[in-house]
Amino acid sequence: MGFISTPLLIFIIIVLLSSIRQVNQYERGVMFVLGKYTTTKNPGWRLVIPIVQSMKKVDIRTKTVDVPEQDAITKDNIPVGINAVIYYRITSSEKAVLEVENFYYAISQLAQVTMRNAVGQVSLDELLKNREEISTGIQEAVDKATDPWGIQVENLDLKDIIIPQDLKRTIAKEAEAEREKRAVIINSQGEVAAAENIVKAAKMLAEAPGALHLRTLQSINDLSSDQSNTTIWMLPIESLRALEGMTKK
Repeated sequence: MGFISTPLLIFIIIVLLSSIRQVNQYERGVMFVLGKYTTTKNPGWRLVIPIVQSMKKVDIRTKTVDVPEQDAITKDNIPVGINAVIYYRITSSEKAVLEVENFYYAISQLAQVTMRNAVGQVSLDELLKNREEISTGIQEAVDKATDPWGIQVENLDLKDIIIPQDLKRTIAKEAEAEREKRAVIINSQGEVAAAENIVKAAKMLAEAPGALHLRTLQSINDLSSDQSNTTIWMLPIESLRALEGMTKK
């Protein structure tokens, strides 16, 4: 009798040990009894009766999905390549198991379709200028679609926008022409400002008696500082008389 009880006791211990499942802090255990969902287990050791019960563990940490490069056509019919990265986490473990077969694959495919649709609604210039706004719009669309799966999309970033080489050269030429245009405008504005200052200076010199002659003498003085130069001035008789009168005074 003791010989029979010992193997039976060993068998019971083995069954109990094999029935213990550990749910880690970053996991949740979705429990099934005879194939029917019953409850979600929190972290700790849980007893799962073989054959009758089963448990599927779900990782609730933030996950990353690297969306591969997608070929898309913008609103102005320009082919581009785009890729993105998605950060998401599971907020409802039972929905992630019961509502979708493979949530990792499903969210990747959903993001690819949403990206292509979003790019097709904007022009290339809008795609390049409003990159963050478009990323936010794609994130909101994917997040709304994954709500029934118990998944929250925390962030979505467009990593690269790849355009054809010929178009890159065209964009570079356009940017260069724009810079040249700005340079010409700035230069012309500087000439206008300089001309306005010269006109003001000329009016001030004309209105002040003898100011023009003093300016002439100052220019002669500046030129005489260099002994290697010979400067010949031709002045009207009126200017000579005025200078002579100023000298006598």
